[in-house]
Amino acid sequence: MQTYYCICDPRVLSFWIFSAKKMAQLHEASFILSRSLESRGSTPHLQHDLLTINKTINGVTFPSLAFMSEQQLLKPNEWSYCDYFWADRKDLQGNGCITGFEVLLQKQLKGKQMQKEMAEFIRERIKIEEEYAKSLSKLSQIPLGGQEEGTLGEAWEQLKKSLANEAEVHLKFSSKLQSEVEKPFLTFRENFKKDMKRLEHHIADLRKQLVGRYAAVEKARKALADRQKELELKSQQMEMKLSSKIEEDMKKARRKSTQAGDDLMRCADLYNQSQSKWFEEMVTTSLELERLEVERVEMIRQHLCQYTTLRHETDMFNQSTIEPVDQLLHSVDPTKDRELWVRENKTGETRPVDIEI
Repeated sequence: MQTYYCICDPRVLSFWIFSAKKMAQLHEASFILSRSLESRGSTPHLQHDLLTINKTINGVTFPSLAFMSEQQLLKPNEWSYCDYFWADRKDLQGNGCITGFEVLLQKQLKGKQMQKEMAEFIRERIKIEEEYAKSLSKLSQIPLGGQEEGTLGEAWEQLKKSLANEAEVHLKFSSKLQSEVEKPFLTFRENFKKDMKRLEHHIADLRKQLVGRYAAVEKARKALADRQKELELKSQQMEMKLSSKIEEDMKKARRKSTQAGDDLMRCADLYNQSQSKWFEEMVTTSLELERLEVERVEMIRQHLCQYTTLRHETDMFNQSTIEPVDQLLHSVDPTKDRELWVRENKTGETRPVDIEI
């Protein structure tokens, strides 16, 4: 039996939150180690390897290829939304890029549009049924052929009556289409639209915060580099010429460098918090979108099945309206009709004879 884990499962959340934090921590570690190696005169090749452990793209930090194998899918073999839409991709309609979440939103918006078009299609079907019912009802009231007599006349009257009954069947069919198919389509679509707006704004705000905090990390990183350069310069000056002023400048430079390092760590910590929050909400929200999509497809399927059921019922009712006509048509008897007509309209039974002279 295959085991499925919900995002609410603490084991799953813990694993992925740990992975996200680990990626960010490795990013920080690479910077700290690179500074340490610089001071020890390490080789550029090794420095490059450490600096490229993680890669940050549009504010999101990803592991290098060497660390990707450590990650596992949240929902293996399910092609779940929560596993395949973390990166951004190029916008085919512009020069920028769109986030993975926006790709998911576009899918949902397309589904919403398709549901709207399906509702419009059902509306047109309802109009056709209503017009057809009116035409049948009007036709049933036309007195053409009304003077036909006998068993054929009875069959003809029943045929006209069946048109009126059939008109009623189609009118009921159109009414049920409106209440049991079209209306649920539109109601579901409105609720779907509200859910999309809520989720879109929530994730967009988190991503914006993440990008802002990454910019703060980079700013703090640059400030630290500047302070370290200043500290190195003061160190060189102190080696060349020892004085109380240079020593004081050296202490100030050291304090500034330490403060810059603290600022960088603080910014990195805030960034990690934002990325962890964004990560958790992305998983939760993508699973919510996945659930809504399944719900939308299943809802449409059920109501289209209801459409076919109503259509079958309409055929059955139409069949029942025509059955009396069939019975009377099988009972049409020209001989009997002739007898009845003769009885009612005869002018005399005595036949003429030859004249006698």
